[in-house]
Amino acid sequence: MSATYKAIQVTKPGEFETVMKPLVDPGLDQVRIRVEASGVCHSDAGTVEGSFPIIWPRVPGHEVVGRIDAIGSGVRGWEVGQRVGVGFLGGSCGYCEFCRNGDLVNCSNQEFTGIHSDGGYAEVMIAKATGLVRIPDDLSSADAAPLLCAGLTTFNALRNSPAKAGDLVAVLGIGGLGHLAVQYARHMGFEVAAISRGSNTAELAKKLGAHHYIDSAATDPAAALQALGGAKVIVVTASGGKTVTETFKGLRPGGVSIDLGAGPEPIEVTSVDLIFGERKVAGSLTGNPATADTTLRFSALGGVSAMIETVPLEEAASAYAKMMAGKARFRMVLVTKNDNGQPK
Repeated sequence: MSATYKAIQVTKPGEFETVMKPLVDPGLDQVRIRVEASGVCHSDAGTVEGSFPIIWPRVPGHEVVGRIDAIGSGVRGWEVGQRVGVGFLGGSCGYCEFCRNGDLVNCSNQEFTGIHSDGGYAEVMIAKATGLVRIPDDLSSADAAPLLCAGLTTFNALRNSPAKAGDLVAVLGIGGLGHLAVQYARHMGFEVAAISRGSNTAELAKKLGAHHYIDSAATDPAAALQALGGAKVIVVTASGGKTVTETFKGLRPGGVSIDLGAGPEPIEVTSVDLIFGERKVAGSLTGNPATADTTLRFSALGGVSAMIETVPLEEAASAYAKMMAGKARFRMVLVTKNDNGQPK
């Protein structure tokens, strides 16, 4: 076994370099993973552009699938050779107030993959065992990777929403997150309305499972939702406060707008729109590892899949640039020499 491995790291904002790193053994409660695939997510910009507090150099990537090849002391429930995933959450501590209450997502000592520790733009990575996700045998590593962040984020928001089968659920934005949200919403039994700008997305939205398509450039999306009876839930996958504001009045009484798109723009909702109808605005970050397990199982059972483009690890910089330019349709996935492209 080679004593080094290839990694693509960021040395300063926007600057990638390819390096060979020494292979190290996993420490307490850690495993070492031979990476097979790693998704390129918009949140990687926090690392690449330096908007998160980063200690340079840092390897980005938090949609990682690979196979355990070494286990550190204290690790239970995982085996060498097992295929696993690592998402944005690096692993909970198990002893803080939030962990003790079962809220692993908001663990006070949570580290974020690719931010506080090296991520998946590499042939090998070290991961905390408490953050590992089980990969179903019938999903390829490349197909599974985007589901660890984009998939988990949308699935978790819908699964924990107040909507019930038959309720109208709207998905705002048909991109990297939205094209998965439409599929999950349809498979969960909701009446699905897809909202995007322009008519070019209508055919794709219907193909993904939307019952209705609303062109927000041609009509008031809130009025269009009310014409359908009002949405119980609006899942906002596009960043920007205005996107929430423009559709908020489309909620039925008791409905909730769940924002998944992070951005600096404030969300402006009047108190009248909140109080009359008892509507709500909520945010959702991601889900815990158990929910990630369920996301992947549900995806495999229902045939939910991300539209991906795979590129070799060595092309990480160009894949990232394509994603940031909005030219990916819809998820870029880096694959390493460890992956043969087949479910395992």
